[in-house]
Amino acid sequence: MIHFGKISLEQFLQVYWQKKPLLIKQAVPDFISPIVPDELAGLALEDVFESRLITGRVGASWSLRNGVFTEQDFLDMPAQDWTLLVQGVDRYVDEVGDLVSQFDFIPRWRFDDVMISYAATGGSVGPHFDYYDVFLLQGTGKRRWHLSTKNCEMENYLEGVPLRIMDKFEAEQVFVVEPGDVLYVPPKVAHHGVSLDEECTTLSFGYRAYGAQELYEFMDKPCPDGMKGTYYQDPQWCDIGQPALISDSAVQQAQILLDISGVQFAQFVTKLDVMDVQTLQLFEYENQDEGFDVCGRYQLYSVCKIAYLRENNVVRVFANGEEVEFKGIDAGDLVDFCNKRRVESLHCLELAKQLFEQNLIFLI
Repeated sequence: MIHFGKISLEQFLQVYWQKKPLLIKQAVPDFISPIVPDELAGLALEDVFESRLITGRVGASWSLRNGVFTEQDFLDMPAQDWTLLVQGVDRYVDEVGDLVSQFDFIPRWRFDDVMISYAATGGSVGPHFDYYDVFLLQGTGKRRWHLSTKNCEMENYLEGVPLRIMDKFEAEQVFVVEPGDVLYVPPKVAHHGVSLDEECTTLSFGYRAYGAQELYEFMDKPCPDGMKGTYYQDPQWCDIGQPALISDSAVQQAQILLDISGVQFAQFVTKLDVMDVQTLQLFEYENQDEGFDVCGRYQLYSVCKIAYLRENNVVRVFANGEEVEFKGIDAGDLVDFCNKRRVESLHCLELAKQLFEQNLIFLI
């Protein structure tokens, strides 16, 4: 888990989560990024990654290009004022995926993906705000962050620009971050990060924003007009060491938006988007000839979303939008697998077999 320094985890969850930003100096002490700029550019040459190149700065024009890119594209980039963004790096780079557990004091089913950015000197994506939560871990180089709670309205975005960039932006806080620093930014807090050197990479750990409209669509119901801009709010979290658990309080928060059962909410929060479905199919194809190893150590596919409900001392497991049935498996073993996302055949043979048969795990 990341180090919070002068505050406790409990203080972060009570005072900051979904309320206000926090800079955590050396949250990951002596951090060495698993991805350096040249490696990130290499990922952008592959068609399995969603990547973007953004050029521009405040007060000048902006341009956006979508990957896949070529080596020549990077050779043609200017000396400064540009940024490369690569989504879902945690899906394919194990060292990046392993870093997600640093933030497992927030339920894993709330997690979306890790986006990594490289920015040349002066590079940025402009001042903007989002509806999701993000932990920004500085990987290499330095970046200056400007934050603001002012003018965070959809009407404040520039027109005729291929990016969501705020027209009026007035910084209220300014931070300079170095490798190992983490900046937490809650929903609807504007942020504008500018690279201070030629080595600037940032790992963004994003946590989903569940819009009322999306929930209603999942339930095949029309969303009332007055709720279309409303979002799910987390309950008051406490760290119980069970990142895969969907608590009763979380379900109750969803029920503020619409009439939804715990099972339906579990199906919703574990469903995969189209790109993740394609990624999972690719992983399954690559491992289709693999036989089951009775002495093997297995891991849940990185793209999989898994969670569980506890109902009357019964554990109900959900993976990738569906409830998964297990026969003759100890509830404690199920819970342990969901939270750790790993299982050893020697210790839990029958569980490993059933997970393997359902194409949820692979040999490590």
